[in-house]
Amino acid sequence: MSKSIARMTIDPQYQLADVDPRLFGSFIEHLGRAVYGGIYGPGHPSADEMGFRQDVLELVRELQVPIVRYPGGNFVSGYRWEDGVGPLASRPAQLDLAWRSLEPNRVGVNEFVEWAKRANSEVMMAVNLGTRGIDEAKQIVEYCNHPGGSYWSDLRKSHGYEQPHDIKVWCLGNEMDGPWQIGHKTAEEYGRIAEEAAKVMKWVDPSIELVACGSSGSKMSTFPDWGRIVLEHTYDHVEYISMHSYYGNRENDLATYLAQSLDMDHFIRSVIATCDYVKAKKRSKKTINISFDEWNVWFHSNDADKQVAPWQVGPPLLEDVYTFEDALVVGCLLITLLRHADRVKMACLAQLVNVIAPIMTENGGVSWKQTIYYPFLHASR
Repeated sequence: MSKSIARMTIDPQYQLADVDPRLFGSFIEHLGRAVYGGIYGPGHPSADEMGFRQDVLELVRELQVPIVRYPGGNFVSGYRWEDGVGPLASRPAQLDLAWRSLEPNRVGVNEFVEWAKRANSEVMMAVNLGTRGIDEAKQIVEYCNHPGGSYWSDLRKSHGYEQPHDIKVWCLGNEMDGPWQIGHKTAEEYGRIAEEAAKVMKWVDPSIELVACGSSGSKMSTFPDWGRIVLEHTYDHVEYISMHSYYGNRENDLATYLAQSLDMDHFIRSVIATCDYVKAKKRSKKTINISFDEWNVWFHSNDADKQVAPWQVGPPLLEDVYTFEDALVVGCLLITLLRHADRVKMACLAQLVNVIAPIMTENGGVSWKQTIYYPFLHASR
């Protein structure tokens, strides 16, 4: 019996595409201890004048994360961004229904922009299209990006930020196909509001790039029709459609677990085909690319999360403790993203600190790297 021989042919003249550095982005949501107890800890020995933990910032800078999505996630679909700006003493605490937590609004748009600068990152800002809509989307772009002379831009200046934040990438809501989402919509409902929000946001700042909500996973009953319908409304106004996918080993089947990147590969190819179908249908010369702005291993903490009492500030949620097996899967997923660099231009490891994250902290104590930190580090660098 002859032996099978694996062969590899490498031609340095052939390139699929340049890799957009934003492929190695990440995600900070107002969820669990990502913000309070994670990036922000005013009483911590390493905290700077704004309360940001310098030990965490050093670990983030080492990863070289070029863009960070904020402030959600499911959180954004019930978020009033105005509650997180202005004097701290006047900011109201609010119930976050997405994660059954108490949001004190000590960190908001301005603080996070400052944190991102210190982390050598750009901000990918998400707007609330769950409980809010077109007008609020317009207002936050005006607050963040307009130079001055209008109500919202002058309000930013009164808060101590003379220069606009110039945020270039904006997400039109989050996972609006999901029944778990506050303000869940059908594809038609979401497509219409996303189209109209996109128009006014770009009228305020024509230089921004927009991400429409794609499917929250390839197992959604509405996939792939959701993406088709949404793009039929938004195609002329957005640059990207989002993808989200998480992987786990709940059945303790190592062989299947290590092959999860094949599922990601199929998911990406299906979304590319959907985008290109709409392109052909519209007879457009424009190509929609992909923002895979939530991906990771997530399954270890599911049982522990059920024991967490509600309505706390910074409760310990989604705190997966990762293994070597998980690091291998993360490495394979990174390779899959690279293999689709011609269409996947942005991606966000979800998340960055404490919440299914490569970086963990103790409240008031130490910080450390998890196993998944290392494959991401080597790919990013």
